[in-house]
Amino acid sequence: MGYTVLARRYRSRDFDEVVGQEPIARTLTNAVASNRIAHAYLFCGTRGVGKTTMARLLARELNVTDELVEADAISDAIMRGEDLDVIEIDGASNRGVQEARDLIASAGLKPSRSPYRIYIIDEVHMLTRDAFNALLKTMEEPPEHVKFILCTTEPNDVLQTIQSRCQRFDFRAIPDHLIAEHLQHVLGKEGVEAEPDALAKVSRLGAGSMRDALSILDRLLAADPKRITKELIEEMLGLPAQSRIEKMLDAVLAADAAEALAVGQDLLQEGITIDQALDSLTESLRTLLIATTCGIDTPLLPLTDEAREVLGQRAEGIDAAGVLHMIARCEATARHARFTASSRALFDALLVRLSMAEHLASIPALLKGGPEPVSKKKGSQPRVKPAGIPSASPTRVASPPIPPTPAEEPIPEPIRESPAPPPMAATDSPLTADALWRRVLDEATTSSAKATVGGLRPLAYADGVLRLGREQDEDAKGGTSPARRDALGRLVGKVIGRAISIEIDEPTEPMEQPGTTTKASPMENHPEVRSALKKFDAMVIEVESDPSAARKESN
Repeated sequence: MGYTVLARRYRSRDFDEVVGQEPIARTLTNAVASNRIAHAYLFCGTRGVGKTTMARLLARELNVTDELVEADAISDAIMRGEDLDVIEIDGASNRGVQEARDLIASAGLKPSRSPYRIYIIDEVHMLTRDAFNALLKTMEEPPEHVKFILCTTEPNDVLQTIQSRCQRFDFRAIPDHLIAEHLQHVLGKEGVEAEPDALAKVSRLGAGSMRDALSILDRLLAADPKRITKELIEEMLGLPAQSRIEKMLDAVLAADAAEALAVGQDLLQEGITIDQALDSLTESLRTLLIATTCGIDTPLLPLTDEAREVLGQRAEGIDAAGVLHMIARCEATARHARFTASSRALFDALLVRLSMAEHLASIPALLKGGPEPVSKKKGSQPRVKPAGIPSASPTRVASPPIPPTPAEEPIPEPIRESPAPPPMAATDSPLTADALWRRVLDEATTSSAKATVGGLRPLAYADGVLRLGREQDEDAKGGTSPARRDALGRLVGKVIGRAISIEIDEPTEPMEQPGTTTKASPMENHPEVRSALKKFDAMVIEVESDPSAARKESN
């Protein structure tokens, strides 16, 4: 007999053997046990995650009963896709409306020996729109003995009218550790040894597909039927040697650009493409990122004890932020290298740039005014700030801080949405309340700004607080509105480039004399007016009477 590939030979034989799709298997098992069987199912998911296998298992659960004389033979025929009552149809080669009409005609026939006539349509999204429309009525109200199981990798291409007639199940990608465990089980059945790191590599290459991982394992067994190693994987699949990738990464972390370039040259001379080299380097950086973030003992890294020890030494002295920067640079280089004839230059420039990260200026450190940014590796020399780049002050570059008086504290964080004022001259005297208020009055050029500062006078300025007083007038009796306080705070902040606190001493209202009438509160203290002022960030400038209301009162 001919050789049967691992993906077919080790296909799951019951719901308990299904890997990575336990929720779906449990749901279908309960549906069969409680006799809540739908007339149509839609299985969605990427390739190699068990859609067809699950369809066959469901068909076997429905059609193989204890009353059947040939139960075992029928079960085997269903799992092979050769049973008379379980018809498997390839949607890619039977996609026309005529094939759909033939299916509808055959659906009226009774099953030959099983309870149901089940149609499994694989790659159903390949059917034409006319074929879908022809199946609509039959799929909505099929004969009692007919069941449909549709499988697709592109559920968005399936008409919504078809999806609405099915129970949909979305198959997820199989986790790497579950693939590795299943590969170890298969190799145990085959009597083949394998390195744990090699199985982890194969599971990652499977990218969530069990069939892809088993296909890779088939190729490796054809090369060496006794033992699976990392070196065999790299040789057979044309992947960069992991030892060289790690050597290149160590050279980068040690700031040895010459060594990194030499290792990169050796990789490319072995026939490794730049894309493959960058992918492998990025994958190694991902491992380093997980180690620096979660620790080397995290279960996210399926590594041996020896590999974890080496990774721990490599992760010393580097933080997650540095690794993130390196991954970002690798991804950007890989993206640009695909569309240029100078991909080799970009690759070499990347290695040199990553190696020289210690000598590049740190923008966050410059903004903080720090003379020496934190180095990337323990024991390495501090970064040298390039000549010509001045040390930045803690404030905005466009707005140097105003020198505080001895009794004052530095003014808090600037209001970024307001433009910075021109800096004070070096001969200016320390800022006082009167000097600050004069600058505010000079800035108040518009009518609204003049109304904001009108009737106010400076009292004191200390500890980041400007205290103002109100003139003893009729408008002051109602107090200063919140909207006016906010406008005043923004104006003062715009003048000095920083946000400060505003305090206004409201005048005490005079005692009401007998026989006099107290004036009503200002319009801006009305609840609805106050709400509108706050919503639109406005203030009351002038109140005009309504002529029509005046005429009504006179009448």
